[in-house]
Amino acid sequence: MPNLIKHARSREAAAWLKKEISEQKARYRRIEHEMNVTIAKQRDKWIDEFLHRIQTRGYHVHFNMQRRIKPDEIPKRPKRKFKVVF
Repeated sequence: MPNLIKHARSREAAAWLKKEISEQKARYRRIEHEMNVTIAKQRDKWIDEFLHRIQTRGYHVHFNMQRRIKPDEIPKRPKRKFKVVF
């Protein structure tokens, strides 16, 4: 274990830190709920549209060279619930 510099945190700093942590956790829960519950159906639709687009139109590999993705290159959707984590 490296030698750490000992320091004391003031009560005001500790209170601010505690408040900041609780606000960040609340923000995270709100964003996570939005992405995994509220817009889940729309997100699945976006994913399906993207997979269709790269199989029909393809994507640009370099400048004007395009490559289409074959259906067997697309991974199978897992049986578990799709969850966004950030």
